[in-house]
Amino acid sequence: MLRKIKPATVACVTAVVLTSTAIACNIPVFRYALERWKPDASEIVVFHDDKLSAADGEQLFKLQPTPASHLNATLVRVDVSKNTDPERRDLWTELKRNHAAALPYVLIRTKLGRGRYLNHWHGSLAQTEQLELLQSPARNEIRQRLLAGHSVVWLLIGSADAKRTQALRAMTEGCFDSLQSNVELPEGIGLPGSELYAEVPLVLKFSLLEIKHGDPQEQLLLSLLTGLRLEAFEQGEPLLVPVFGRGRALEVIPASDVSPELIQDLTLYLSGACSCQVKEQNPGFDLMIDADWDSELFGDQENRPPDRSTEEGKNRSQVLQIPPGRKLRTP
Repeated sequence: MLRKIKPATVACVTAVVLTSTAIACNIPVFRYALERWKPDASEIVVFHDDKLSAADGEQLFKLQPTPASHLNATLVRVDVSKNTDPERRDLWTELKRNHAAALPYVLIRTKLGRGRYLNHWHGSLAQTEQLELLQSPARNEIRQRLLAGHSVVWLLIGSADAKRTQALRAMTEGCFDSLQSNVELPEGIGLPGSELYAEVPLVLKFSLLEIKHGDPQEQLLLSLLTGLRLEAFEQGEPLLVPVFGRGRALEVIPASDVSPELIQDLTLYLSGACSCQVKEQNPGFDLMIDADWDSELFGDQENRPPDRSTEEGKNRSQVLQIPPGRKLRTP
């Protein structure tokens, strides 16, 4: 049983200390992220030339996110016969060399930080028709739970080892009752600088969402999350991913690194006062999710939080201790 504890500073890998002149923010990290942090856009890079067939042109049109879709992704068209951007040219050269890629070809990239992307899915333009690119059951469920007030959705990526997957599931769910009973929200919510604007209930609520090993409907999500811990996953380890805010994954953690103490530490961090409002100075990356977050949370424009960009970043930044060892894979 966990002792009753208020969220506090968790052990830091790095502490970026800035002048603390801004109004204190006592909103929990998970709620501040839900109300204030705009999701980063993933890139859907399509390499092609001028010889697109009618069928390819139709499929390319389907990949174009529209304002009605609210998907945090941008379509980047690269005509290899005319492109002069060195990064795009190098990406195409690597895809051809390693995978015998033929035009038209698609590469999907997720932003991991400033100037850093993970290239996690690639295939022919025709293959994207079966990819569930814009929506998938798990991503839709994550959106629904976060908008319903779940503090953290713990995403479990099942491995080929069913026993290890079941053990991780049991450990994670076994922590929920104690955490919900013993972790306390910060004091001062509602005071100046700590106002809430959405009508979503502010409670401590945790849930587990499992993606079965090799689920064909979740190819895009699986390519991203297993790609971040590929060696561990290929050795049969299931993965645990705490998701909060507007679909922001804090980290991808192999089962061998997960313990009740780590789950508690992650929960304390996400439930504690938002010590640094700048998203880029906090750990995590955004999943590609189709959601009109502002409209769902606040309705009319006049009900939305005011712009505090001139104040953000003046508080202390805390970076959570997370097990090392991530290995990225290239296209």
